Amino acid sequence: MHALYGFTFPGLWVAWMLGWYLASFRTKPAVRLESRASRLGHVVPLIIAGGLMASPVPSLGPIDARFIDVTRAWFWTCAAITAAGLLFAVWARVHMGRNWSGMVTVKEDHTLVTSGPYALARHPIYTGLIVAFLGSALVLGNGRGMLAFLVATIALVRKLRLEEAWMQQTFGEAYAAYRARVRAIIPFVI
Repeated sequence: MHALYGFTFPGLWVAWMLGWYLASFRTKPAVRLESRASRLGHVVPLIIAGGLMASPVPSLGPIDARFIDVTRAWFWTCAAITAAGLLFAVWARVHMGRNWSGMVTVKEDHTLVTSGPYALARHPIYTGLIVAFLGSALVLGNGRGMLAFLVATIALVRKLRLEEAWMQQTFGEAYAAYRARVRAIIPFVI
């Protein structure tokens, strides 16, 4: 099972990162962007979360104690969850078009996108990433994976809060109405 994990999950994440990087060249110029310190506040925890999941260290002590028996069916279920999350994030990224940025920004001629995946969640990219981290954590079946999932979720929620404030300042009542109509991360729930 370890050999499958060694190829499948890193392959999913590397393919996603490569596509994400290539798409970053086709965006509008920013008129406002977060500080480097602010960006590090969510990037560093995401790197830590990824490192926890991908660590080649065979055991980090009690945190590596398994609480899920990883069967072949469980492995492929988790791979499907991870792929679905990454694909949802890609759909949202593509739908946002040139307004997208990897950091919190307001773009030149920024438009409020509320259709497609943005009709289901105000932050569908974060929704997809949280789901992908969950699938990747569950396949590990241990505390290290769950800790990584928790760290990634906290980092994304931190970034979401900053983004929410900027979108409210930029779009005013239109954003307030959107917030009242569409949940932030989990459609119809949160």
